[in-house]
Amino acid sequence: MPHLNYHHLRYFWIIATEGSMSRAARRLNVSPSSLSVQVKALEDQLGQQLFERVGRTLQLTEAGRIALDYAGSVFKSGHELIETLSGLRPGRQLLRVGAAATLSRNFQIAFLRPLIGRSDVELIIHTGLFGDLLEALDSHKLDVVLANHPAAPDANSNFENTLIDEQRVSLVSRKPNRGSRFRFPQDLAHTPVVLPGRGSSLRSAFDALLGSNRIRPIIAAEVDDMAMLRLMARESGALALVPSIVVIDELRSGLLVERARLNALKEQFWAVTQQRRYPNHLAAELIGSRKSDRRQK
Repeated sequence: MPHLNYHHLRYFWIIATEGSMSRAARRLNVSPSSLSVQVKALEDQLGQQLFERVGRTLQLTEAGRIALDYAGSVFKSGHELIETLSGLRPGRQLLRVGAAATLSRNFQIAFLRPLIGRSDVELIIHTGLFGDLLEALDSHKLDVVLANHPAAPDANSNFENTLIDEQRVSLVSRKPNRGSRFRFPQDLAHTPVVLPGRGSSLRSAFDALLGSNRIRPIIAAEVDDMAMLRLMARESGALALVPSIVVIDELRSGLLVERARLNALKEQFWAVTQQRRYPNHLAAELIGSRKSDRRQK
């Protein structure tokens, strides 16, 4: 089996990505003539010309473009290996989870509960903006991202979206005075309500539902963070539009009551992963378990 010189391949890859022999030489802190020798050795080994000079620029040949695709896969796999194994201690399994800041903490705990307390598992949980979390997932710094919506298709990334749960949505509030019956949707015309931020899919669906009924609600507050939405439901005295899981403890204790169940609306919960040769099996197990639970509902 012929042996590929990966040192030469890395030099070729950097020249191709920099688009210039001189820029690549500065990046690598070597002379352009030394780089030329390395590339020539790789071309001799492959039996193909990888670059052609057009004026003062270097352009990839057809063979060069093919070699660049393979080189990118090789070095991406190496980066994935380093990131996947970094921090992994003998006898311990590591799962790195990203959670969108708008996601219910109760849902996160429910998703991770099978792993919580296991002596052989270490959990690292990052909360942040969805876009930032996807960047970390793409660079193999996270194993799974949890969010209220899927990742948009991206030609430069291999994201996989899995719908892992759907939760009913309700209008909740503190227990009203006896005999105070809430009529949905007409009473929203004169009853203050706390709503998720306008960027959320739940808010968009709610606005569309009220618009079809020609109801303009009195908005007491708009809140992006589900933890704050939960607190506003408890403290404001207004109605709050929430997935039931967000306030499940308050509903069970009687601190909050369900005033109207909106069967037409559902809050979706997604797990975003990336196609990998060796995916994190803990993430795969959790996602598989949730998918199985959904099928049985």
